[in-house]
Amino acid sequence: MQLKRCSASAALLVAVCAWSASAQSPRSPDEAAAIAAADSLLAALSRDDKAALARFTTDSAILGYSAIRGGAERVRVHSVAEVLAQPSSVRITERGFGATARVQDRLAQVWMPYDIYIDGKWSHCGIDAFTLLKIAGHWRVASLFYTVEQPPACQPHPAGPPGR
Repeated sequence: MQLKRCSASAALLVAVCAWSASAQSPRSPDEAAAIAAADSLLAALSRDDKAALARFTTDSAILGYSAIRGGAERVRVHSVAEVLAQPSSVRITERGFGATARVQDRLAQVWMPYDIYIDGKWSHCGIDAFTLLKIAGHWRVASLFYTVEQPPACQPHPAGPPGR
């Protein structure tokens, strides 16, 4: 009887190790570059650097979100031109982590959990879903859609609050 438990435990351990190894497999150069472009966009948003935001997006890029607040579903979609034209009224710090990427030729999808602080205070977390196109050898964000959630539906950044 004891042998069966060990065998089941060993099989589970092997399965977990195999899954972990595949989840952490080396990224291709294009996957790494697509994730770097997505990270760069978040950094530009956090610095309120509109020139960099324009460089990391296509001219017709769209940004939007889906959230449930007070039981009501909210969905918004903006063009990058609208975002660039808006004056900044708050200071945000958005940090992505644990990104995954899928690349086929000149198209990439990046899925990245994130958390966000507004004026230095915790706001929310969720998932950023980027669609990127490779244009003239560089990855550019064509769309960014994200969820707006609270734990436990999402996880804050594993490093804790910014500045730690």
